[in-house]
Amino acid sequence: MRVLLRQDVDRLGKRGDIVDVSKGFARNYLFPKRQAVDATPGIEAQAAAMRRGRDLREAADHQAAETVARALTGPTLRISARAGSSGRLFGSVTAADLAAAAEAQLGVVLDRRKIQLDEPIKSVGVHSVPVHLHSNVAAHMTIEVVAEED
Repeated sequence: MRVLLRQDVDRLGKRGDIVDVSKGFARNYLFPKRQAVDATPGIEAQAAAMRRGRDLREAADHQAAETVARALTGPTLRISARAGSSGRLFGSVTAADLAAAAEAQLGVVLDRRKIQLDEPIKSVGVHSVPVHLHSNVAAHMTIEVVAEED
């Protein structure tokens, strides 16, 4: 059965795609959740319009992500935190702290969930942190954590 997806469905397709699925899957899952409609000839034109809109949004998102990536890769972000004499921080520097520092120092609004920080930074020094901005765009931020002056 051919259906038009009204929203992104994992492992099936994106909004505006026309896909072949079993009748039971369409009737029992996709239709009740309003994730798809039956693909009639009139809906084919709507599908083309959905795909064009999706492609335009995708291109704009990709361009914006590349702009943010260029802004992040050049300068070093400087974050001060309380630390002991051995260079170990009393707290930690998290992804939210990095996003706030990027906005304050570079003027770049960055979602903390896009920062790929495996574990919080707990030591003074220079750290490289990967940022996944878009499906095809990634960048590395250079972070310098310094001990606060009391």
